[in-house]
Amino acid sequence: MGEEELLLQKARESVAAAKLLMGEGMSNFASSRAYYAMFYIAEALLLYRGLVFSSHSAVIAAYGKEFARSKDLDPEFHRFLIAAQNTRWIGDYGIEQNVSSEDASQTIDWAEEFIRAAEDFFKRNITA
Repeated sequence: MGEEELLLQKARESVAAAKLLMGEGMSNFASSRAYYAMFYIAEALLLYRGLVFSSHSAVIAAYGKEFARSKDLDPEFHRFLIAAQNTRWIGDYGIEQNVSSEDASQTIDWAEEFIRAAEDFFKRNITA
C-alpha cells in the first residue's frame, strides 16, 4: 500500500497532536490538526484509486465524488470533512472568532471515526 499507509500514519499523528493541543486548551490549533488528519485520509483513499490533487478543495470534491456519492464509504464523512475544513479556517485564520472546545472535540471525534473507516476500507479492499 505504500504512500497510502504513510498518509494514514500522518493522520494518526495529527489526531494525537490535536489531542495534545486540546489538553493545553488550544482548540483553534487542535481543530486544525484534526482537519488535516481527515484531509490526509481523503488523500490516501484517492491515491488508492490513482487520483492526486493539489488543492484542498479539489481533494474534498474528488473525495465526495469517489467515495460519498458512490457510498463506498458513508457519505457522512464527506460532510464531516467539509465542516472540519470550515472549522479549520476559523482556527487558522479567524481573528475575532475562535473554535470552541466543543467544536474542536467534535472534529477530533470525526477524524478518529474517519481513520477507522479508512482502515476498514483498506482491509476489505487490499486483502480481497
